[in-house]
Amino acid sequence: MPMRTRANEAGIFDPSELALLGRGFEHLKLQDQSPEARDAIASRIIANYMAGIKDEAELVSLSKQPLGR
Repeated sequence: MPMRTRANEAGIFDPSELALLGRGFEHLKLQDQSPEARDAIASRIIANYMAGIKDEAELVSLSKQPLGR
C-alpha cells in the first residue's frame, strides 16, 4: 500500500495518524491509477499533514491539488 510505505519513509506516525492518512488516501485513489500516481497522492497527503493540516476533510480537499500550489 503506497500510503503506508510513504508514511514510513516520511517519519514515525502513531496508529491514529496512519489511520487518518490511510482514509485520505482511500478517498483520493482511483482504481485505474498507475503506481506512480498513487505514490504522488500519498506524498501530497503526507506533505499536507506534516504542514499542519489535521482536519480529514481539509486534508483530502487540499491533497487533490498538486504540491507547490
